[in-house]
Amino acid sequence: MTRPDHVFHIGERAVQDRAGVPEEWRQRAARAIRTTMPAQHQLFFESLPVLFLGLRDQRGRPWATACSLPTGARATGAMLSANTRPVLAEPLGLDLRPGAKAAVLGLDFATRRRNRMNGTISPAAENVLSIAVEQSFGNCPKYIWTRRLGLPAAPLPSAEGARIAISDAVARRIISCADTFFIATFAKGGADVSHRGGMPGVLHQNADGSLCFPDYAGNRFYNTLGNIELNGRAGLFIPEFASGEAILLTGRAGIDWSPERAAQFEAAERVVDIRPEEVWHVKHALPRGTFIQEREAAD
Repeated sequence: MTRPDHVFHIGERAVQDRAGVPEEWRQRAARAIRTTMPAQHQLFFESLPVLFLGLRDQRGRPWATACSLPTGARATGAMLSANTRPVLAEPLGLDLRPGAKAAVLGLDFATRRRNRMNGTISPAAENVLSIAVEQSFGNCPKYIWTRRLGLPAAPLPSAEGARIAISDAVARRIISCADTFFIATFAKGGADVSHRGGMPGVLHQNADGSLCFPDYAGNRFYNTLGNIELNGRAGLFIPEFASGEAILLTGRAGIDWSPERAAQFEAAERVVDIRPEEVWHVKHALPRGTFIQEREAAD
């Protein structure tokens, strides 16, 4: 039997305890997290045009970013590889050296199916990203807006990034309209990247430049919150699907457990606060025209 303390680290278990997750559930959840990637996940990752990643920079700060897959990905039970480069890999100084930890999230917006893989960067040829599987598991489709996928008519231009202030108009525009973003966190030498979604404006901008978002009921793994509990940092990738732009940021993170704060957001169980320390605006972060904004009912 897989033991929960072999799957969930001390931060995740602390959040599960505070949220009242029973031990019986943890036993079942631990069995759902595999050390190899099953065949159906391999086929799923190979079908996607984009991957979302969690990586650290040379200073140890987490960043959520994306990788376009113009020639697709290659997956086995032990490895995920692609001829690709993460958005802003060089300007951000992302750690892509063999042995560095990395997290991958695959999301099919048309079916609202998502699978995750956490692992370690492996040696590979130039411009090939190869990640050895350490954890492989699926997530439910809650809070994912349905979008139709369309292939870009021409090769994507190279991503163009500029460092900006969180108060800049372009950051305020993209953040205020966002109904989807990705959050990267790290703890105990491991990585995680997760999806968050809600109504447009799910990321709230405060007057002091900080951000916050409601945390809703989910799978109760608490990978993101458990990492924040231990590490106190997070990185966000906030896409603007119609234009292919994105805001990338990294900063300090914390969890507000007060019922009064959660009550400010419908159905929220708690609130996560982010204080940005570095913010980038990126053009061509996603394949332009790949995502066509089309909202349908989501759980």
